[in-house]
Amino acid sequence: MAGLLSAQQVTSVRGERTLFKALSLSLNCGELCQVVGPNGAGKSSFLRICAGLLPLQQGEIQYQGESIEQCRTAYHQDLLFIGHKAGVKPELTAIENLMFFAQAQGQPFEEPPYDVLATVGLVGLEDIPAQQLSAGQQRRIALARLWCSSAKIWILDEPFTSLDTAGIELLHGRFDEHLQQGGAVLMTSHQALSQLKGAVSQIVLEYQH
Repeated sequence: MAGLLSAQQVTSVRGERTLFKALSLSLNCGELCQVVGPNGAGKSSFLRICAGLLPLQQGEIQYQGESIEQCRTAYHQDLLFIGHKAGVKPELTAIENLMFFAQAQGQPFEEPPYDVLATVGLVGLEDIPAQQLSAGQQRRIALARLWCSSAKIWILDEPFTSLDTAGIELLHGRFDEHLQQGGAVLMTSHQALSQLKGAVSQIVLEYQH
């Protein structure tokens, strides 16, 4: 049976340097895969390739056994990608950013947006432009999408960046909920994930000279 998301023999070359070669992955419902390795090893590139945001140079990415090139619309409807940067619009408030994300993703809110912002610790900051908030608060706006989206596959690049201890614990809890509900997570992080209750695996990338 095909995995929910799979990468088959994926190779990435930047300039004259091969970031990684013949890298494969099979991610099923209820599983989290953590991609680890030193800076420059290609972790972010691998995630962006899996999300369909970078072109494939060699290999194939499949969603439920079908190439994402053949089912791009269905795949992106079931995918939530959050990059290394917060990715919030600085001129918009927290609530406006959430509404923008929902519209761009084409997904209705799973719960009221003000309740979501309360969950991620932004009570009282809902109507302040994001550019006036701290880096950690902006990261919480971006991560609030994890409570809004119905996407089954989450691809997250360093989601713990700028979060304090409480924020990290909150995110661990949300990961557990998502996995228990049949979701899957592919992520990079230097953060230990030993607290998670679900199935956690690792892909280790080495820096190629």
